[in-house]
Amino acid sequence: YLIRGNIRSEDQHPVSRAIRRVYAPFVHVALASPKTTVLIGVLAIASALPLYPRLGSEFMPPLDEGDLLYMPTTLPGISIEEARRQLQIQDALLAEIPEVEAVLGKVGRAETPTDPAPLSMAETVVTLRPRSEWRTRYERRWWHGWAPSWLRPALTPLWPEFRPMTRAELIDEMNRRVRLVGWTNAFTQPIRNRIDMLATGIRTPVGVKIYGHDLAEIEVAGAAVERALRGVSGTRSAFFERQQGGSYLDIEPDREALARFGLRVEDVNDVVEGAIGARLVTTTVEGRARFGVTMRYAQDFRATPEAISSALVPLPDGGAVRLDRVADVRIGPGPAMIRDESGLLVGYVYVDIHESADLGGYVERARAAVGSAIAAGDVVLPEGGRIRWTGQYEQLLEMEERMRFLVPLSLLAIVVLLWLQFRNFTEVLIVLASVPFALVGSVWALYLLDFHLSTAVWVGVIALVGLAAQTGVVMIVYIDQAYEKRLRAGLIRTLADIVDAHAEGTIQRVRPKLMTVGTMLVGLVPLLFSEGSGADVMRRIAAPMVGGLVTSAFLTLEIIPVIYTYWRFEELLARRLEEAVPAAVTELTWLTRVVQAGAVLLVGSTLLQLYVAPHPGLLAAHVTGAVTLGLGALAYAWARRTAIRLLPDHVDLTAAERPPPSPEPPPDDPGVSDVPASS
Repeated sequence: YLIRGNIRSEDQHPVSRAIRRVYAPFVHVALASPKTTVLIGVLAIASALPLYPRLGSEFMPPLDEGDLLYMPTTLPGISIEEARRQLQIQDALLAEIPEVEAVLGKVGRAETPTDPAPLSMAETVVTLRPRSEWRTRYERRWWHGWAPSWLRPALTPLWPEFRPMTRAELIDEMNRRVRLVGWTNAFTQPIRNRIDMLATGIRTPVGVKIYGHDLAEIEVAGAAVERALRGVSGTRSAFFERQQGGSYLDIEPDREALARFGLRVEDVNDVVEGAIGARLVTTTVEGRARFGVTMRYAQDFRATPEAISSALVPLPDGGAVRLDRVADVRIGPGPAMIRDESGLLVGYVYVDIHESADLGGYVERARAAVGSAIAAGDVVLPEGGRIRWTGQYEQLLEMEERMRFLVPLSLLAIVVLLWLQFRNFTEVLIVLASVPFALVGSVWALYLLDFHLSTAVWVGVIALVGLAAQTGVVMIVYIDQAYEKRLRAGLIRTLADIVDAHAEGTIQRVRPKLMTVGTMLVGLVPLLFSEGSGADVMRRIAAPMVGGLVTSAFLTLEIIPVIYTYWRFEELLARRLEEAVPAAVTELTWLTRVVQAGAVLLVGSTLLQLYVAPHPGLLAAHVTGAVTLGLGALAYAWARRTAIRLLPDHVDLTAAERPPPSPEPPPDDPGVSDVPASS
């Protein structure tokens, strides 16, 4: 209904004519200078290679939940009253920050077996105000110092001098403000903390589990690992959760004293259980509810070791004796909490890192630091024990293992679909040549936006591979249409004829190609500027797709026509040689298979290195494939040059020196190509 009126053809549409008028000279220059064009593409790919190792890695980007969870830890043995006082001080300091709306702290464990939190660990939920109410920060821009006053109003909206405070800056300020003696800070988010605790048992991004058979040895090793990690770049805090340090009231019966009074150990246990603990004496029924009634000493008679020592133990002949006369009552040290995993005792080292630090790179540095400390003797592992790195890093490793299979499967699915479209493996490879060009833009976009490689980024990269293949298909389909039309008309006789046909297919259909890319960009670019919950993940999915589409569109429009043109020329050369010099075709075919075998061996050995451990056989296969590919390519080039000299019309076959054709078709026949056919 909306498409009505005078609809102009693509040849007469002003937008199409303007785009082709700009694009046509670039295509002709690219086809006339193929080596330079391909070199530009190679340099573009090379520009992204040094950036890739600097991107870093993480499992998932920090999803902004809107609130923060402050979880400081101290040494065990702290009393309830002191823990309460310290918690009030922490809450008061956090509440002074203007961005904080409310603070709710908890110390100790709740009445549930799923929350075995000791008194030495506090949990404080910090509710933040909306981002619009946060303070701003001054940032010196690149135009400061030279821009005149009349130009600043135009530059300030694009590069403002004052920007809102970031969440990382707010956490750093909180960390400085609540840095109390004896406490080690850790900041996370409520939902993320629960997920991490359920998945790995570690409440910080990185954790170290130290396994052993003796708690004392684990204690020594954990404290040494804590000291080693504090000096690693990117560490915000490192704390080993002490196993020792708890205080216990030990009541050890004296058997000789018990024998003098005619008592048994069971008599002492009954007094400890009934008078100090609690003993169920009856059950009361109130309607349908039943409540147990327990009885024990009043608070004043069991609050101190001295009061407990005064507890009376009944004698068989009537009378009683003080507890401290038949038992040793003392306060002794012991483990505050005992953890065990996989049949071994285990201690946890909690490591909180700065949000700007990449998780994978930090763990590599931390492992190197701990390894150096072990080699130097500063860290002594328990006998028969080991170290295991866990936390989000463990989830990162699991994600990388999955991606090793998901990415090749995605590529295989794309290859199968392309082969079903073209029924020619060479055309499939030419279409896939747009993928490296797309990855160039992805790497640059991630580097400029300071995004680390994560699950969200890999999802965007997998989607980008499909989009890049789609743009390549659009290019190849239109080039094939122009080529087949001229081939049926008998106008394909020289390289210049192929160049003209491909220029026609490339230039005449440039608007649909730009519309394909533009439509995708219109839907993806707004995600880069989105805010709110979930925006961090969406930005990392969209960033590689946006950057990849930009470079893929530019390089695909320039480089794929060049590659495709010279592949068509090889087909034309093979047909001419088949007619004039059949023996040369046999030799070139054999050399082509040698080159293909070398390429398959080289690529296969390279991919196998991602799935198997290093092996001398892989290195030998890698070297053999590279040598076979190189020597085969040189031999093919020499044989091809010799075969061309044997052709009687080799000059006409390779002639490409002609003036550039006009980008516009003749006005009297809009169906004719905008590039004149070769005579």
